[in-house]
Amino acid sequence: MLRSALAILVLLLGPGGGVGAHEVQPAVADVTIGENEVELEIRWTLEAPLAGVDLDGVENTNTAANADVYDRLRGLEPKALDGLLRDAWATLQKSITLRAGDADLSLRLLGTDIPDIGNVELPRLSIVRLAATLPDDETPLIIGWSESFGPLVVRQQGIEDGYTGYLTGGALSDPIARQSGGAQSAAAAFFTYGVLGFEHILPKGLDHILFVLGLFFLSLNFRPLLWQITAFTLAHTVTLALAILGIVTVPASVVEPLIAASIVYVGVENALVRGLKPWRPAVVFGFGLLHGLGFASVLGDIGLDPARIVTGLIGFNIGVELGQLAVIALAFLTVGVWFGKKDWYRARIANPASIAIAIVGAYWFLERTLG
Repeated sequence: MLRSALAILVLLLGPGGGVGAHEVQPAVADVTIGENEVELEIRWTLEAPLAGVDLDGVENTNTAANADVYDRLRGLEPKALDGLLRDAWATLQKSITLRAGDADLSLRLLGTDIPDIGNVELPRLSIVRLAATLPDDETPLIIGWSESFGPLVVRQQGIEDGYTGYLTGGALSDPIARQSGGAQSAAAAFFTYGVLGFEHILPKGLDHILFVLGLFFLSLNFRPLLWQITAFTLAHTVTLALAILGIVTVPASVVEPLIAASIVYVGVENALVRGLKPWRPAVVFGFGLLHGLGFASVLGDIGLDPARIVTGLIGFNIGVELGQLAVIALAFLTVGVWFGKKDWYRARIANPASIAIAIVGAYWFLERTLG
């Protein structure tokens, strides 16, 4: 049964998923434009570019070339990693674009803040401080970097109505005004955060994917699934908004193990209980509150444009919903259509998959509690 369960999960999640996956996180560049100089403070997983890992289209570094070098660099002391960055800076800066009008600006490496060695299974986010001299005019700035460095979030600091952008595939920012007025339009912000919300489910949100699959495997009947998805959606919408607005704050060290526990619960209950019981939507609602806090941590890391907070929240939440619906649609097309009406569907597919989901959730719970 365990072999069947694992085979089903591999089929649904694809070869890129896995408990030990090293998720690629976007770098975040805070840009402060002064009269004569522009400063960039980039929150960046330095080990990837220093190892020569190409992050373009990569979901996690386990599947990338030079992954072994990347993993070794996670074990370096901060001083040693800083030294490697300085040695490689002349080459790395060629992949970073900072332009005023038609003039390319030369970036100086001011310094780094690199955390001490922690859990080497998790990304280490360092801060790299850069600066460049501005030409004596008011030409706007354009920022970006090579697609091999992965996604980049750009946030203009120090002024109202500043620019915020999410750049992928080596795209460059829109022109960033040196004063106010460079903010995204409402439509652009809605699309940007919608994409972020969708990507946080597919392909990056493996824990959320497993929870949604747990809802799916309870029953193929539409009504039980509708009740559960509705409860889950209402709950995570509430806590996502409350957390982003600063009304509710719960540390990730509490939220992440509880999200793993929610995965264990739905998997175990699926195997033990047949059909939707009255308490299930209420329990799913409670777990949805936790998952909303998890979604909020993503926006907290990236930042939400204050000028577009409502539009950004709505876009992100809709992106999450579309991601969840995509997971259910893929599960239905993969197993529901072909096997859902078979007498042995529950015994050979739904129950084994639910048990596998519970096992993965239990592993994550222990890892996030004891790790």
